[in-house]
Amino acid sequence: MPTAAESSAFSPLPVRVKISVEAHHLPQFSRPEAQTFAYVVRLDNEDDQTWKLLRRFWLVVDAQGQRTEVEGEGVVGQQPLLTPGTVFVYDSFVTVSGAPAWMSGYYTLENAWGEQRQVAIPEFQLVTGSVRLMN
Repeated sequence: MPTAAESSAFSPLPVRVKISVEAHHLPQFSRPEAQTFAYVVRLDNEDDQTWKLLRRFWLVVDAQGQRTEVEGEGVVGQQPLLTPGTVFVYDSFVTVSGAPAWMSGYYTLENAWGEQRQVAIPEFQLVTGSVRLMN
């Protein structure tokens, strides 16, 4: 049976990076069969460690229940370094065949010691009534 010290090595402490997302419908870029949404993601590093965002994973589920998984390195061409107390904000977009739709996922972060953790992206809804005009 492992000791308490040995057990803690297998139960990593949670990463304190707060993630919030705001999504808006873009009717000027949408068609009846393809609804486009912009979303803005904010990552607040409330942890005492520096974390590098290595990868992203998104699950998109449209109104018909069609599931699409998107994964890749970093976000918007970057692998930002989140030092303690910093905020990183980026925006992107997604097109779905039917709304309402939902998105959720996780980021893979790495600290200075090479330890990797997954941080959940809370589920949010893509609805056509949430309009923000883009220039």
